[in-house]
Amino acid sequence: MARGRIRSKLRLSHLYTFGCLKPSTLEGEDPPHPLHGPGFSRTVFCNQPHMHKKKPLRYRSNYVSTTRYNLITFFPKSLYEQFHRAANLYFLVAAILSVFPLSPFNKWSMIAPLVFVVGLSMMKEALEDWRRFMQDVKINARKTCVHKTDGVFRSRKWKKVSVGDVVRVEKDEFFPADLLLLSSSYEDGICYVETMNLDGETNLKVKRSLEVTMTLDDEDSFKNFMGTIRCEDPNPSLYTFVGNLEYNRQKFPLDPSQILLRDSKLRNTAYVYGVVVFTGHDTKVMQNSTKSPSKRSRIERTMDYIIYTLLVLLILISCISSSGFAWETEFHMPKMWYLRPDAPEDLTNPISPVYAGVVHLITALLLYGYLIPISLYVSIEVVKVWQASFINQDLRMYDDESGVPAQARTSNLNEELGQVHIILSDKTGTLTCNQMDFLKCSIAGTSYGVRSSEVELAAAKQMAVDLEEHGEISSATTPQCQTKVYGTWDSSRTHEIEVQSGGDNTRAPIKGFGFEDDRLMNGNWLRESQPNDILQFFRVLAICHTAIPELDEESGKYTYEAESPDEASFLAAAREFGFEFCKRTQSSVFIRERFSSSGQIVEREYKVLNLLDFTSKRKRMSVVVRDEEGQLLLLCKGADSIIFERLAKNGKTYLGPTTKHLTEYGEAGLRTLALAYRKLDEEEYSAWNSEFQKAKTSIGSDRDGLLETGADMIEKDLILIGATAVEDKLQKGVPQCIDKLAQAGLKLWVLTGDKMETAINIGFACSLLRQGMRQICITSINQDGGSQDSKRAVKENILNQLTKAVQMVKLEKDPHAAFALIIDGKTLTYTLEDDMKYQFLALAVDCASVICCRVSPKQKALVTRLVKEGTGKTTLAIGDGANDVGMIQEADIGVGISGVEGMQAVMASDFSIAQFRFLERLLVVHGHWCYKRIAQMICYFFYKNIAFGLTLFYFEAFTGFSGQSVYNDYYLLLFNVVLTSLPVIALGVFEQDVSSEICLQFPALYQQGTKNLFFDWSRILGWMCNGVYSSLVIFFLNIGIIYSQAFRAGGQTADMDAVGTTMFTCIIWAVNVQIALTMSHFTWIQHVLIWGSIAFWYLFVALYGMMPSSLSGNVYRILDEILAPAPIYWMATLLVTVTAVIPYVTHIAYQRFLNPMDHHIIQEIKYYKRDVEDARLWTRERTKAREKTKIGFTARVDAKIRHLRSKLSKKQSNLSHCSTQDAMSPRSL
Repeated sequence: MARGRIRSKLRLSHLYTFGCLKPSTLEGEDPPHPLHGPGFSRTVFCNQPHMHKKKPLRYRSNYVSTTRYNLITFFPKSLYEQFHRAANLYFLVAAILSVFPLSPFNKWSMIAPLVFVVGLSMMKEALEDWRRFMQDVKINARKTCVHKTDGVFRSRKWKKVSVGDVVRVEKDEFFPADLLLLSSSYEDGICYVETMNLDGETNLKVKRSLEVTMTLDDEDSFKNFMGTIRCEDPNPSLYTFVGNLEYNRQKFPLDPSQILLRDSKLRNTAYVYGVVVFTGHDTKVMQNSTKSPSKRSRIERTMDYIIYTLLVLLILISCISSSGFAWETEFHMPKMWYLRPDAPEDLTNPISPVYAGVVHLITALLLYGYLIPISLYVSIEVVKVWQASFINQDLRMYDDESGVPAQARTSNLNEELGQVHIILSDKTGTLTCNQMDFLKCSIAGTSYGVRSSEVELAAAKQMAVDLEEHGEISSATTPQCQTKVYGTWDSSRTHEIEVQSGGDNTRAPIKGFGFEDDRLMNGNWLRESQPNDILQFFRVLAICHTAIPELDEESGKYTYEAESPDEASFLAAAREFGFEFCKRTQSSVFIRERFSSSGQIVEREYKVLNLLDFTSKRKRMSVVVRDEEGQLLLLCKGADSIIFERLAKNGKTYLGPTTKHLTEYGEAGLRTLALAYRKLDEEEYSAWNSEFQKAKTSIGSDRDGLLETGADMIEKDLILIGATAVEDKLQKGVPQCIDKLAQAGLKLWVLTGDKMETAINIGFACSLLRQGMRQICITSINQDGGSQDSKRAVKENILNQLTKAVQMVKLEKDPHAAFALIIDGKTLTYTLEDDMKYQFLALAVDCASVICCRVSPKQKALVTRLVKEGTGKTTLAIGDGANDVGMIQEADIGVGISGVEGMQAVMASDFSIAQFRFLERLLVVHGHWCYKRIAQMICYFFYKNIAFGLTLFYFEAFTGFSGQSVYNDYYLLLFNVVLTSLPVIALGVFEQDVSSEICLQFPALYQQGTKNLFFDWSRILGWMCNGVYSSLVIFFLNIGIIYSQAFRAGGQTADMDAVGTTMFTCIIWAVNVQIALTMSHFTWIQHVLIWGSIAFWYLFVALYGMMPSSLSGNVYRILDEILAPAPIYWMATLLVTVTAVIPYVTHIAYQRFLNPMDHHIIQEIKYYKRDVEDARLWTRERTKAREKTKIGFTARVDAKIRHLRSKLSKKQSNLSHCSTQDAMSPRSL
């Protein structure tokens, strides 16, 4: 292994004015931090990990676990979860009681089903947690280089890394723990870090080591390295760190600029050395995570209340039975000579009827236990596993590029997918690809770039469809006219919008460059009217940046290591325009300029004198350079609002057209920056530079203020030359997915760690924001100190903004008005406090879209919790990075995206998908299906158990509350386990009210789940009443038909087993016919399971009756000798079955004819093939099926159509007015 490294000679810290401040090492100028009191007890001995083997310095290992259980806690915690369910708890008590002689059933008939149900559920939990464990194993098995002894570094697994270890991290590797940066491959200790996995920001962060450790630049230098770090204890704050390094008998203060956080990535730097400060769950990213919660769906929680209702019913009828038994014991028992009243047993003693009634209560509770469906939970588990497998195997959610399918990591929440109200989404890596393409530009008042953005293409197509649906485009419209209609999306453009992407242009795609316009390519810009301004524009792109060029030997082109993707796209654009940035030295940049299509290249040197780097506060970047002619230039790029206010009077020549173009670019969802410059004279620059250098070398709390004041002094009197428009490449299908989800009635909140301007640009690109939508920006004022008074002033200011915004929204009269709430993380710190959070939530809920910027992972989780608890609605969180884990776990449903930045989000999620666009199918198709299947399945389950269980009560009452069951024990055992379980599983697995294509075409069908139409209490009670009705029909019709007359031609009457078997046959027929009527979609599987269950019943009775009488008992030959030859048996079965289902048939007939639901109408259209015969009818129905929404490109198109109609109406009004005036003029007379 190599003992040393070649260090880059560039001292990049000279480039940065604001982003990377040089740590002072002079005593007295920057004293060490005073670390006293609680919260600052951590001591780290650098390069001495053996010191941390024993307490009190023994800290957590670097092993990370996201599992819910371990070997010790699995059984107690899992059993607690299982018996947290009301039905399981009841059956546990029943199983215990069944051991005693009072039970009317065999004890194993109660114990075996309970063990089976609970065991199966625990196995499923174990399997799902095992998957999480295996993901943890992959993360913990990653390797990094750790210093062993004598300057030797060896590869070691992450989980073996300890506090105090010195590690070396290579380019594009993740940091294994929270490290203190000691040195880097650059001479001045600079390194670039990508924190997208922590805070969602795409721009690279600049870190710099202490000057005293910069010399630790190779492996040998660590032979004798020793030091001590005293710092803060583990905490979740990503942006703060307080500590001191004791080295060479001196103390040096540490701050966040020297800390490298776990799960961030080293970029643009060959290697770094660092010492481990925090490991495992002590790291800041893990401090921001929350424990894996145990989630239950709303339907399952509602099901508990239904179980409680049935328990109350069970106790009620058991008390009635017990009271009836006590009455019979006291008043009728003495007359029953066959019970030997002269020698009574304890349970039938007329002298003590109360005792007899109390004891009988236990028997009744067990006897009527079939009201509570024990097989419900296991049936639901089986159904959910099948549903999850359908999700996993859905090829339309399979990503061909990455080869990653969708995965249901837990099956507990399938039906919850169909009830989502609010989606909380990360931005970077979730909505965007983190790839910027230079698409358009405005130079000298002329807009260039004919290629349309994804938003424009989607909106233009949607507009054409909408206009056609409204009859505003005739069927005879020519292709030329249609192109013109598409162009009306923005009729003021110089060029028509290209509706079809691609075309004849076969140019190979260039990363970062999607521009198409021959007027600027191949030197054609020299023939434009303002070539000098265009030249200056290209030079600003090529010079004003902090990137480093790297030559790609295969292509011969330069690629760029830039702090942000925007900057890389500008340089790619400059290169393609003929201005290639090829070299950077300590003081200069070199540009290869090609002025014509002949290919003649001139390499020019520009000396970089000052660089005023970009910050979120400044919103601009400037560079002062001297060209080869000696001319001093200040080149500046930044947010248009910032640049425009710094323009000189003679620099506003192109302000009007540039502003118009910026508005158009924003409407097209593009990120924009304005470009300007000014020429400096030597005297002005010398005077300014002298003052600025003083500010740069000053020490004190006002240093930043002095620097900003100095920058403001030179960044003025600018000349505007143009603007850029970059497309932040959204993931494939994101705008269409958001639009479809909006049509389904869902709201989308974006929670991002990125800065506000970036988030707003993405909001426009995703159509969460649009022109005409009123933006409510809630920001906090700068507080001068940390006093209570200043904090109170900030809170009052925020509260005042919230109050005004709420009033503005409530007073708005325009039904089409849309509001967007935009808030940053600093302000969220206050608004999430108890005294303000519900006012913030009330405002957010009233807004069409919500964007939270600069939020920490903890704040993402807190916002999610507030929405979940404050609204009571189902929330879904989706993200791809470690910074999203908290909100994914906090939401009702967590969806992880299998991105390129690790698997932390996937490991914490309930469902994982490869692309955001698959969320549409996951919710609108699978969510809709799973909700309806589970809801109908549960309602049917309670129906059949009530219909069956109450017949036991009626018979017991009919027989003097004797505690006698009318059914054979094997009938009871088979009812839930075999005879009715498979059809209901078929309902839960295969039922479809409409196909997947229809679900996507009619997204408003999803509202059936969010409105809970199939599992509200009216529907549940309706099914229960249906069960009560069926039980009454089954019992009393059978008793009326069979009890009071001869059962067979020979005059024989039916005994209890004949009555019981006949009643049971009627139950099997009634409940299976009922489920057949419930289904909308049949396959051969449903037919086999439904009618096969009925056939199996007859087969069982026949075979069981053929067994020896010692086994079959009183049902010996009951079918072939007693029931089958009796016509009354078959007639009773037919009559009872038809009578039992009459109410349901009447209900669905009334609903379909007089009060149809959406899916009923669609089913009828498809059945009669009206969609094929009348395509316009189908299109009109699809349009009507949209939920009214104010986000998505459909809402954007609707707003544009309203605007066009308004303009047309005004134009017609003006023409009519002019015609009237002409008619009244003297000339016309």
